[in-house]
Amino acid sequence: MVHSMTAFARVEQNGAYGTLSWELRSVNHRYLEPHLRLPDNLREVEGTVREALRNGLSRGKVECTLRLTESSSEAALQIDQERAQQLIKAAEHIAQQIQQPAPLNPLDVLAWPGVLSAQSVDSQAINQAATELFHAALQDLKDSRAREGADLARLINERLDAIQTETQVLRKLVPEMLAIQREKILVRCQELKVEIEPQRLEQELVLIAQKSDVAEELDRLATHVNEVRRVLKTGGAIGRRLDFLMQELNREANTLGSKAIDPRSTQAAVNIKVLIEQMREQVQNIE
Repeated sequence: MVHSMTAFARVEQNGAYGTLSWELRSVNHRYLEPHLRLPDNLREVEGTVREALRNGLSRGKVECTLRLTESSSEAALQIDQERAQQLIKAAEHIAQQIQQPAPLNPLDVLAWPGVLSAQSVDSQAINQAATELFHAALQDLKDSRAREGADLARLINERLDAIQTETQVLRKLVPEMLAIQREKILVRCQELKVEIEPQRLEQELVLIAQKSDVAEELDRLATHVNEVRRVLKTGGAIGRRLDFLMQELNREANTLGSKAIDPRSTQAAVNIKVLIEQMREQVQNIE
C-alpha cells in the first residue's frame, strides 16, 4: 500500500482528570523527524511516543501536540475534617484565656497547612490514558496517509498510462517520419538541381535513421513505466525509489527530444516530460 507523508489527525478523551487531546500533523521530509509539544507534567510519555512513531512511520516531519485541560469540579478540593476540628478546638482553648478574643475566621482555618488540599491526581493513570490516546491518534494519522497515498498512486498510474500511449503512438510513427525525411531530402536536391548517387543517398538516409533511432529510448521508457507500476504495487517506504525512477524517465525523455526529426516526435517528447514532472511532484509526498 502506498502512503502519503501529508496527513492530520486529532483525538480527544474526557476523564476524571479532565480532557486529553492529541493533534498530529505530518508533511513530507527526507527522513522521519518528530517534533513533540507536551505539558511538563506529562513528559514521561515522550519516550513511548517516539518509539511508536519510529515503529509506525518511515518518513515525514511529524508534529505531535498533547493538551490537558484539568477538571474544575468542586471535588477538586478536599477538606481534612479531623485536622480542621483539632485546629478549631485549639483556637477555642486559646480564646478562653484571652479577655476579648477576635472571632475565628473560617478562611484562616482553611489556610492552615494540611486542612485544605487539592484532590490527588493519579499521574500514572493520566500517562497511561495519554499513551493509549496517542496510539489511537497515530492509527488515525496512518489511515489518513494511506487514503491519500491511494489517491497519489491512482494519479501516477493515470500518467503512466498517458506515457505508454505516447510511446506506442510514437513507435508506430517512426517509419512514416523516416519516409517523410527521405522525401524532403529528395525534394531539396531537386530544388537545388543537385544529382546524388543512389548509393550516397542511401548512406545519408542510413545515418539519419541511426541518429534519429529512438527504439532504445522507447524501450527504456516502457521498462521504467513497468518498474514504477511494480513499485507502486509493492508499497511500503517507496518514495526514494520512485524519485530515482522519475530521474531515469526524465533522462530518456530528454534523449528522445534531442533525437526528434519531426514536430510530432518533438511534441511527444514534450508531453512525456510534462507527465513525468507531474508524477515527480506527487512522488515528493510519498513515504
